[in-house]
Amino acid sequence: MMKKALSLLLVGAMTLSLAACGSNSDDSAATDSTTAEESTTTEASDSEGSGEAVFRIGGIGPTTGSAAVYGTAVERGAQIAVDEINAAGGINGYQIEFNFQDDENDAERSVNAYNTLKDWGMQILMGTVTSTPCVAVVENTHEDNMFQITPSGTAVECIQYPNAYRMCFSDPNQGTESAKYIGENGLASTVAVIYDSSDVYSTGIYEAFAEEAANQGIEIVNVAAFTADNNTDFSVQVQQARDAGAELLFMPFYYTEASLVLAECNSQGYEPIFFGCDGMDGILAVENFDTALAEDLMYLAPFVATSEDEQVQSFVTAYQEAYDEVPNQFAADAYDSIYVIKAALEGAGATPDMSVSDLCDAMTAAMADVTYSGVTGKDITWGEDGEPNKAPLVLQIKDGVAVEL
Repeated sequence: MMKKALSLLLVGAMTLSLAACGSNSDDSAATDSTTAEESTTTEASDSEGSGEAVFRIGGIGPTTGSAAVYGTAVERGAQIAVDEINAAGGINGYQIEFNFQDDENDAERSVNAYNTLKDWGMQILMGTVTSTPCVAVVENTHEDNMFQITPSGTAVECIQYPNAYRMCFSDPNQGTESAKYIGENGLASTVAVIYDSSDVYSTGIYEAFAEEAANQGIEIVNVAAFTADNNTDFSVQVQQARDAGAELLFMPFYYTEASLVLAECNSQGYEPIFFGCDGMDGILAVENFDTALAEDLMYLAPFVATSEDEQVQSFVTAYQEAYDEVPNQFAADAYDSIYVIKAALEGAGATPDMSVSDLCDAMTAAMADVTYSGVTGKDITWGEDGEPNKAPLVLQIKDGVAVEL
């Protein structure tokens, strides 16, 4: 917080200066992932022969492995934004060069990807996509004082330093809002929870949910955990929830495991209300999963592709034309993240010749005045803690499509 306060003093001086000088197993979701070269847009040497510098924005996330649906969507959503911005003249008259690296949802690989991007010349990081890798990488961006915005890293620790921001909701926010929605809408009075105790994302949501559930008069009748090493057989956890008589099953984890839980519930004849968080987005695309089992599943999300909002429909159309599929919330978060970077760079009056650290200081100062309306929310602002201030959505799967409640 001190760094951000100091940045407010530094940005004025820099503005005057600028004015004077001008889970790691492979999965079938890992399809159509592009190489770094393919995802890189306008090169500095290709700027229509102008020889001008470019803003180099890096991205990190899983485009192979079990979480590939998330990373691929983020890469594609960001690319749509980059292409739009470049076509419209860039940022402060400069084009963007974008380079996205695969980390397979692995912390060590994510740090390696960060170092690869640094060698490439990255000035700003849009990433990482998942929480555990993001917590590892933010240590590096903090040390380098590089501006970072994660589109979808929800763990509190993802943005624990003044250089880091978030586009999505945090884990505590998701847990708290889920309990409030269940309680205020009278969905259930008895709830069972299954969560991944080896994952900061899942654990953080569960802990916040449990705290708020007490305020909502919700009784948690059973809590069962699993880990990344034991995430394929949920027969015991489901049986415990069923035997406890839980009216609602809260599932704060990702869609791959959720598809297995839903299948197991069906096998045991257990039919509770199902409620999850943003990690559910992607469950309808799981290979060999009977999507009818997800009917009526509810989950928190910041984006719904069926919205009639003009910005949303423009983005959905562009995404479908480019990739022949409907974008999910991860694509939308990434799309907005690139535009937030643009807003911060413009607010700072930044140019590509600034050092990474100077860019970060200028952008963090500018973020105090950014109010952004995009496809994941309107009039979004950020506090000094890097958290976005925006309203959540609750979606429900109806007839095989996620719709806003």
